[in-house]
Amino acid sequence: MDQVLFVLGAQPVTLAQLVAGAGALAFLLLVAVLRAVSRSARQNAAEADEQARRADELEMRLVELARTQAETVGRVQSMAEVLAHRQGELARAVAERLDASSHRMGESLARASEATHENLARLNDRLAIVDQARASLGELSGQVMSLRETLSNKQARGAFGEGRLQAIVADALPRDSFAFQHTLGNGKRADCAIFLPGDKRPLLVDSKFPLEAITAFREARTPEARKPAEARLKGDVGRHVKDIAERYLISGETQDVALMFVPSESVYGELHEHFDDIIQQAFRARVILVSPSLLMLAVQVVQSICKDARMREQADLIRAECGKLVADVIRLRERVGNLQRHFGQMNEDVAQALTSADKIAKRGERIEQLEFEADGPSGDSGLAELLPTPPLSTASLRGAAE
Repeated sequence: MDQVLFVLGAQPVTLAQLVAGAGALAFLLLVAVLRAVSRSARQNAAEADEQARRADELEMRLVELARTQAETVGRVQSMAEVLAHRQGELARAVAERLDASSHRMGESLARASEATHENLARLNDRLAIVDQARASLGELSGQVMSLRETLSNKQARGAFGEGRLQAIVADALPRDSFAFQHTLGNGKRADCAIFLPGDKRPLLVDSKFPLEAITAFREARTPEARKPAEARLKGDVGRHVKDIAERYLISGETQDVALMFVPSESVYGELHEHFDDIIQQAFRARVILVSPSLLMLAVQVVQSICKDARMREQADLIRAECGKLVADVIRLRERVGNLQRHFGQMNEDVAQALTSADKIAKRGERIEQLEFEADGPSGDSGLAELLPTPPLSTASLRGAAE
């Protein structure tokens, strides 16, 4: 037992020490095991208590969950009922809205259809108007082309100018105040002669239309092309003015001036705007250029002169007619005075008749109330007052009126 088994460090270890150490170690292990078992038992007990507590809590929670679930089920059922009710109401409202929307949409579609139909009808009318306007434009373009072809011919252009001149003069003046194609003493024939009152000398009017020269002047775009066009236009107009002055200004037979009728306002405007020297040259030659509007103005002046002359010629007749009118007015005044006196007499008679009627009414009231008053000695003092004045006869009225 005292045998040394091994040396641990500097200390020798014997068998007894080893056995004692092993026993102590075993005891320590046993104590440790027991403590561990005890601790484990306590832990298991605590865990069991904890599990029991948790089981209780879980059971309580399950009960609470069941109760909550039951409440939730009740609420879900009530909510389902409410939702079903609301869904029914929503379906009914949606149906009503759909019906109203369908009705409104139908009405809107009907109104839109009517509006579309009306718009299409208006569009058709406007298209018809457009077609008519297009046809009118076609006719107008044809007439313009015809007019252009007519004006391109000198003879036709001269006839056009004479036609405008004759239309203007014939529409404004009396028939005996003008003459077309009037022949003068020198054998020349003027397009129109206008006769003024109290003067045997006619005012001569001749129509000229320098279309080729004015067209060339308008179409000239450069100064080099404009110069020969200006020279041509001046030469043509100057030649027309010279011809009128030489042919239609005859001393003692015609007026001191003559009119050159230009049957186009635009041509007349071009001459006045760009060729003032030609206008002055014509004025010095006692030839006045007139456009259609100026010729109308001159013709209206002549018309006023003719009317004044006729008024002066008929002055004596007008004075006699005025005297007769004054006599008729005096006679009418006398007859109206007689009629006024007659109406005054009638008013007086009517007033007396109304007075008598009032007296009769008062006496009738007294008789009805049995209120009598003593009459005069003759017993008929009020009889004369009750009788109305006899009206005038028809013969007396006719005599008063005459």
